[in-house]
Amino acid sequence: MKQIKVYLDNCCYNRPYDDQSQIRISLETQAKIQIQSMIKNGEIELVSSYVLLYENSKNPHELRQKTIRNFVKENVTTYIDVDHADEEKLLADQIIATGVKTADAHHVACAILAGSDYFLTTDDRLLKYKTDKLQLVDPTEFIRKWEVDKNDDGK
Repeated sequence: MKQIKVYLDNCCYNRPYDDQSQIRISLETQAKIQIQSMIKNGEIELVSSYVLLYENSKNPHELRQKTIRNFVKENVTTYIDVDHADEEKLLADQIIATGVKTADAHHVACAILAGSDYFLTTDDRLLKYKTDKLQLVDPTEFIRKWEVDKNDDGK
């Protein structure tokens, strides 16, 4: 069976640092932590990119920045590096033309180039973007879909 590939955007990585008193944020944080465990356990593959590491380098919270960078470097199985920038930019420009913000479009383009099955984000506006190349979902929706797929495969 093909291993599922997931790309987490920067807001997804930073979800545990948001205000956990809001139930949605708390649930997305729990799901994101579960997804990280699944990645560490080899149940799913992590995809990442130079775009994510660049955006993360702008994080003013040094410990958060380092934690995210280390997780990516230790667990990534597919990485889109700057050598793919021209191809990535062409695809990102097509995505931007649909109304997606520039930074988000570059993340999605990298995820598509890497062959990701899922793009995980907590950005409601970005979640409205649809493509047949991958599924954009929030962490809780990914967990629901993964559980259903896993149970269907077991039958």
